[in-house]
Amino acid sequence: MTDLFPAPPVPRVPVRGGGTFPVRRIFCVGRNFADHAREMGAAAPASKTERGQPVFFHKPADALVTGNADVPYPPGTQDLHHEVELVAALGQDAPAGELDPARAQALVVAYGVGLDLTRRDLQGAAKAKGLPWDTGKGFDHSAPISDLVPVADVGDLAALTLTLAVNDHVRQHGALSDLIWDVPEILHELSRLYALKAGDLVFMGTPAGVGPLVAGDRFAASLDGVVEMRGTIV
Repeated sequence: MTDLFPAPPVPRVPVRGGGTFPVRRIFCVGRNFADHAREMGAAAPASKTERGQPVFFHKPADALVTGNADVPYPPGTQDLHHEVELVAALGQDAPAGELDPARAQALVVAYGVGLDLTRRDLQGAAKAKGLPWDTGKGFDHSAPISDLVPVADVGDLAALTLTLAVNDHVRQHGALSDLIWDVPEILHELSRLYALKAGDLVFMGTPAGVGPLVAGDRFAASLDGVVEMRGTIV
């Protein structure tokens, strides 16, 4: 059967050391740092036994921006916000059924750093009406991402921190040890809802300090010197 039009290319993220990572889906985790949950007006768990369930949402795979390219200011908003995040890249399919957290780490082939760009005014308006807030999260160019770094070259995640600077001033800084749900736990929770596959990316949530970006702003996101991403809002 002949396609009606040429199939769009599969989005790909460069991998340090060679090759690319073809992207299937982008899963995102909301409220995965207690300080960010509080700054957004949500309750933060006092301990892991009080965590409840993680919040998940999606971005389209073609929302990725790679290669430190410029990021267009999106239409429909007057309040674009930055959220710096660890990104986990899955290089294997999960076995059928609920994923054992002890086996989940083996699915991860690489890590990167990314931005979950958010049209905060659209998200807030939807929340206030009890409506889905997809338009606040899943828009074009909403997921700038660094190159991916193989797991073996990253080391102990719990010892690393995320940092975002805008126009050379630090806006966000958070320790990955403060994640409410770590990577294996999130993969376990996702597996209860979705069939995880090679090519999936998971944006793991942001620490406190989210704030606005305007045209002309320069940003630099880093994972403790392991990997860095830069860009400009245009």
